[in-house]
Amino acid sequence: MSDEKVPGESQLPTPGQVPPAAPEPQSAKGVEEGQMSGTTPAAGDVPPPPAANRVMREILSSNWLMTALAIVLALVVASILIVVTDERVQAAAGYFFARPLDTFRAIGDTIGGAYSSLFQGAVYNFRRPGFVNGIKPLTDTLSFAAPLIAAGLGVAVAFRVGLFNIGGRGQILIAAAVAGWISWSFPMPPFIHMLVAVGGALLGGAIWGGLVGLLKARTGAHEVILTIMLNYVAWYLIQFLLKTPGALQAPGSNNPKSPPADPSAVMPTLSDLLTLLNGGTQVGSFRLNVGFLLVIVATVAVAWLINRSSTGFRFRAVGENPHAARVAGIDVKWVFILAMIISGALVGLAGAIQVLGTNTAGFGDGIDAGIGFDAITVALLGRSKPWGVFFSGILFGALKAGGYTIQASQGIPIDIVVVVQSVIVLFIAAPPLVRAVFRLPAPGSKPKARTPRRQKLATEAAR
Repeated sequence: MSDEKVPGESQLPTPGQVPPAAPEPQSAKGVEEGQMSGTTPAAGDVPPPPAANRVMREILSSNWLMTALAIVLALVVASILIVVTDERVQAAAGYFFARPLDTFRAIGDTIGGAYSSLFQGAVYNFRRPGFVNGIKPLTDTLSFAAPLIAAGLGVAVAFRVGLFNIGGRGQILIAAAVAGWISWSFPMPPFIHMLVAVGGALLGGAIWGGLVGLLKARTGAHEVILTIMLNYVAWYLIQFLLKTPGALQAPGSNNPKSPPADPSAVMPTLSDLLTLLNGGTQVGSFRLNVGFLLVIVATVAVAWLINRSSTGFRFRAVGENPHAARVAGIDVKWVFILAMIISGALVGLAGAIQVLGTNTAGFGDGIDAGIGFDAITVALLGRSKPWGVFFSGILFGALKAGGYTIQASQGIPIDIVVVVQSVIVLFIAAPPLVRAVFRLPAPGSKPKARTPRRQKLATEAAR
């Protein structure tokens, strides 16, 4: 199948149905045991898709209205928690019946102050002098978003095949270790050094993710168990290497920390580029680095892979129903392996950004910073669509950047941001709950015909 003639979404194998134009397999390879070579079973012989595939399909097929409503509900829940825990609101509520307006005024000031601080910490701070200083919060948001988007794309690719890649932590740790080791062990010219280190991170993540796909394809082990266990293996392995002189531990140090990344391998920041264009005069102190450009390239590549390539068609077919895809001649085992290799490589890009862009002074065993698990939320919020993941990653980057401002200016715990993220996951993973809250009809349901009141009264009187 060529990349120019890729079947559309409507031609994907549906549960319990064989595609009408499916070619007969040439051998028994790719067909379930017990089937004769070159014989296509009847439509009724194809098993329905596994339950995990059906659940994932329901979550990912929800429209963007459900996503927006889930975010609104999460913000409402966060607002309630902010109000309940605020001391000024509690004090005003003590004399609510005497002066109720004071309580409502305190509630408005608390919620308004919280979200105003969130905006100033994530988008633009009007209190800072000059545009360069005012726009810094937006660059911080994009800096936080870059590794989230990269890891989210990796999780999304696995989701499209029906696999749950929750091993992002291990893949980031391995990729970060490889990128850091290349950065301080092999002197190279500046730009080439960075590309080689990033390539090493992609390779490390791909190997660690591909191991999961290989074990699942060969042994049938569940990818959730495999990824969880490999997270621990990677964590303890990196811990051991960080405590071993001559491995990842910084020379002359007893702390479990690596040497700093070599300057020639460090990703240039936005300030570096603007300073270069300004003739050497320092411009701002932006932390946003080239990693964000790499993330944009990765998003475009994944969008083409999923929507335009024959490989992406196979991914989507297996994600819809692996049994029907196998009958149609698709090598499901190889699709599992390839999907996890690509997924691990994308998550590995997040590890490279962490080591070469965000934490260039050396890393410890916490370099993943929870990105591997946050990426699951980003992929769910983006419906596993590449550009959806891109913008949901920016949203979560804004929550991270603004969360620190909320805590500093309003005294609100930064844990509120974690609550918002958790509630978003809850509502995204349960579309019927959102429909029940907003009284929305289920997909494909027909509107109920309303009986006129006069006809209803006449019917009751006749009885």
